[in-house]
Amino acid sequence: MKKLALLACLLLLALNWGKVSALWQPKVAAAPLAQGDVVLYAASWCGYCKLARELLNREGVAFVEHDIETSEYGKKMYNALGGGGIPVLEIRDQVIRGYDEARIISAVRGG
Repeated sequence: MKKLALLACLLLLALNWGKVSALWQPKVAAAPLAQGDVVLYAASWCGYCKLARELLNREGVAFVEHDIETSEYGKKMYNALGGGGIPVLEIRDQVIRGYDEARIISAVRGG
């Protein structure tokens, strides 16, 4: 019975080796965000845009905001990204459509 339990443990270890070995690997910090790495395309009346602003501020992230209704450049860039509702965030090289707190936090933290 003990041999069977040991064999099962070894099998689980082998199947999850990537996760287990990551415990011993040093964590590489993401490069800090630079000015312009986070762009928010939004509108003043949008509740989800307000939540996105608040989240970025709470995370201490500097961002550039373009109101797609009052800024020609903002509207042009929003359309170039395919539009599709607001907010739209560009974080480094990721585009996040809508308010998705987990994805936004992961992107700003380098995930």
